[in-house]
Amino acid sequence: MLGSFLALLSAMSFAFNDVAVRRGILYNSVYKSIAVTVPIGVPLFISAILIFDCIDELLSQSPTSIFFFALAGILHFIFGRFCNYKSIEHLGTTIAGPIIQISLLISVFFAFFILNELFTYLHLLGILLILFGPIIILAGRDNNTTRSGIKINYPRGFLWGILCSLAYGTSPLLIKLGSNDGGIKDNVAGGFISYLSASIFLFLIIIILRVPLKELYRLEPEGKKWFLITGIMAFVSQLLRYMALALLAMSYVEPIQRSSIAFRVLFGYLLNRKYEIINIRVITGIVISIIGVYVLLYQLRQASLY
Repeated sequence: MLGSFLALLSAMSFAFNDVAVRRGILYNSVYKSIAVTVPIGVPLFISAILIFDCIDELLSQSPTSIFFFALAGILHFIFGRFCNYKSIEHLGTTIAGPIIQISLLISVFFAFFILNELFTYLHLLGILLILFGPIIILAGRDNNTTRSGIKINYPRGFLWGILCSLAYGTSPLLIKLGSNDGGIKDNVAGGFISYLSASIFLFLIIIILRVPLKELYRLEPEGKKWFLITGIMAFVSQLLRYMALALLAMSYVEPIQRSSIAFRVLFGYLLNRKYEIINIRVITGIVISIIGVYVLLYQLRQASLY
């Protein structure tokens, strides 16, 4: 059950990350958030490699593994993260969360039809419940303005959320292919490769577009604080996610991670209630999704008994 516990902790970290970025982009642009949160992961992952003693695993990575880990980092940390943050900018954290759930369908498709992972009826029930919750949340648009006066833009937020789902749904497959059934240490090393590759790609874009670094990193103090929190929590969530994927099948890790939608609401209420829309419909959808997560956890326990 260690893998499921790590996946759940990753979901909590991921949710707090998104709540923090919601505050940060009130003061600075999404572009600047990417410029801060992606590179900060490199030194943090270096510390993780030293703490978990993964130097040998890092040096022994095959060219194929390096390729897949690098591609996963660029796809998830650059494209996926940018689209996620844009969706949050237009919808807020709580409403954007259900749209990101669509990535689960993509991950499950890859897990069953490419990785040939086991499929059961409880798997199907849990996934349907996790996805049905977001449908309830998105069923009504009766409230389009937050308490602080921020307008909710459903069309743009939905579009960015779909694009994010494509990236977030594909990256777990790339991580599993890069891991090649390796252990936790191999995946920690893979996480470093992903962050380093994404950072290199980011700075290549900055150089090509000739964006002045001085302008890019000129941040409002309040926004800078939240972006730093975001970068650290993103690192924690990804470290735990990579470790969970080393222990569990992708078809288990990704649905459990989708429980982050519940933690988005909890953290959003505690920190951002003026900037979010939280009502009975949202809470109902969250509860249904959480039930789906527990169905999957029950299925994992049953499978471990055989």
